[in-house]
Amino acid sequence: MSTLHDSAQRYGAVTRLLHWSMAVLLGWQFVTVLAHVLLEDSALDKFAWSTHKATGLLLMVLVVIRLLWAFYSRNRRPAAVSTLARFGHLALYGLLFVIPFVALLRQYGSGREFVAFGMTVMPGFSDPKIDWMIAPASLLHGNLGWLLLFMVIGHAAMAFIHRRQGDKDVLARMIGR
Repeated sequence: MSTLHDSAQRYGAVTRLLHWSMAVLLGWQFVTVLAHVLLEDSALDKFAWSTHKATGLLLMVLVVIRLLWAFYSRNRRPAAVSTLARFGHLALYGLLFVIPFVALLRQYGSGREFVAFGMTVMPGFSDPKIDWMIAPASLLHGNLGWLLLFMVIGHAAMAFIHRRQGDKDVLARMIGR
């Protein structure tokens, strides 16, 4: 039976829901990028790319909620398997926050309106663009996104490696078994 809270042996339902929801949304983000790069101007690209910004905002909100939940649950959570794993997770959290944050800076600096899920997140403006807000995202957003993709692949690979080696089945902790 699943509990809402984490324990020393496994993650609770809230942590698992946040983790797997974010995994699905992040997977969708990469689909939108791949469709945009490989199938430019196709129907799939137009549909998928139209969801990229809103999904990124949702991921940013979820990572903040997840960090708050992790802090709240810090004394009940399963221990990290190593210092390297702990730093890897911190890097993942950092990228999951920084990537959409710099995109939001670029969006605001561009002066374009940003509407997500029917809500105006940022009103547009007609003043000149704010270059110092646009430049970091133009430099970092895509490159950090690719880094995040490789880190996510590494994260999943390490979960399967640990499971196969039988030393610490970290995947079972996140599945709930």
